[in-house]
Amino acid sequence: EQPVEKWPACDCLLSWHSDGFPLKKAQAYVSLRRPFCVNDLQQQEVLLDRRKVYKTLTDNSIPVPTHIIVSRDELAEGLTDPPGFVEDHDYVEMNGVRISKPFVEKPVSGEDHNIYIYYPYSMGGGVKRLFRKVDDKSSMYDPNHSGAVRRDGSYIYEEFLPTGGTDVKVYTVGPRYAHAEARKSPVVDGKVQRSADGKEVRFPVLLSPQEKEIARMVCLAFGQKVCGFDLLRSERGKSFVCDVNGWSFVKNSKKYYDDAAGILRSVILNALAPHRLTTMPMLNTGPIFSAREEDEGVDVVGSMKAVMSLEDMSGLDDLDYDDEEGLEEGNPQEELRCVLAVVRHGDRTPKQKMKMKVSQPSILALFDKYKDSKGKQAKLKSPNQLQEFLDITRDLLKSLTDREPPAEGEAPQLDKDEVAELREKLQIVRTVLEAGGHFSGVNRKVQLKPIRWAVPAEDSAAAPAPAAPAPAPAAVVQPPRRSGSRWWPTCLTTSLRNF
Repeated sequence: EQPVEKWPACDCLLSWHSDGFPLKKAQAYVSLRRPFCVNDLQQQEVLLDRRKVYKTLTDNSIPVPTHIIVSRDELAEGLTDPPGFVEDHDYVEMNGVRISKPFVEKPVSGEDHNIYIYYPYSMGGGVKRLFRKVDDKSSMYDPNHSGAVRRDGSYIYEEFLPTGGTDVKVYTVGPRYAHAEARKSPVVDGKVQRSADGKEVRFPVLLSPQEKEIARMVCLAFGQKVCGFDLLRSERGKSFVCDVNGWSFVKNSKKYYDDAAGILRSVILNALAPHRLTTMPMLNTGPIFSAREEDEGVDVVGSMKAVMSLEDMSGLDDLDYDDEEGLEEGNPQEELRCVLAVVRHGDRTPKQKMKMKVSQPSILALFDKYKDSKGKQAKLKSPNQLQEFLDITRDLLKSLTDREPPAEGEAPQLDKDEVAELREKLQIVRTVLEAGGHFSGVNRKVQLKPIRWAVPAEDSAAAPAPAAPAPAPAAVVQPPRRSGSRWWPTCLTTSLRNF
């Protein structure tokens, strides 16, 4: 009721229009005091007139449904329609732009939510009335309506876009943040879906890159950092803005409010005190006092100095961060300077690898042929090497299949289970090596590593033949590191890897 000159001064103003709000006086106060406004008050007048809303959207290349505007504000007495307006039983037309039924009729006032949808005779005719939710109703179909449009004021007529029965509500907090929720469209049957606690059922949805850009453009075009608008996801694959509401908040989402608080803090500090952006919000690090401690005379107020006032925070600018004595453990004036993290991605295909122990002379000879300079391992990668190993594998499988049982009184080298296990592993090796029909590129690898060594017989003048290694002694010894040794591997581990 008081004039704006007597309103208290403020540095930041969060203000938005609602029923009974003195928007004109608030605009006069902003002109007088020049506070930082989160939402532009001058632009809030635009939100009250859908004609201005659609013009702003069009001027900023934001997609809107095809529409016409029929203004009757300044009609001469006795006229009901402006020049250029034509109504037919299945369409309306303004200055040559035709909107066919079904179409949507919206009052130009942003506060009037009595919206009509007109259907053609081919769809049964009639009108569906949309209105503010009353109990569990949000729309009502009138099959007996004549289909004639209203002429008691100015209206916008736009094409009806099928959306699959859902409406999308988008809530922005600055141009870089948008939260979207979908709800059942009132066009479906007019029944409001409610949860157990009586709230309308809504579910979060992801916005496409195009829709995120629309949210950014709406926020900037209307100067409303906190803004809500309605999005129609047409079945044609494109999204359109059909209404902009200004200041709006999500009904029930803790994460949204946490995000909004952080963003608004950054926006306000950036405008009023940019040097505060690097200062973390101070939390209550003081002790928690019980009622018993208060009764015993503990100075609760004096003990809770950890909760800093704005005056206390102003002293942070003079704090010497090089003085280690002032940064004791638990001191609320400590500042987190950086966080170091070592991060690696987890998008890695698991190794397709198989290991087996072998002591067959043919594989031992292959190791001796391709071992490295230190004699510790042999890696078979080239097509010729892999083909040679495949040939040996096939011969071993054939020998195991044609294997004759040991003679009477002769101890078998391998028992039945060991033979079956060896055959199974060799079959896997053969299957992997034969995959694709040829060796192209580096996509398979065989690695041979010795795990047991033996010394050839002393009376042997030359190195043992690869096909007949000397038997291993009772004690297992490691090969010498010097070159030119005549030690011989008697057992290998074979690693087959498929990339």
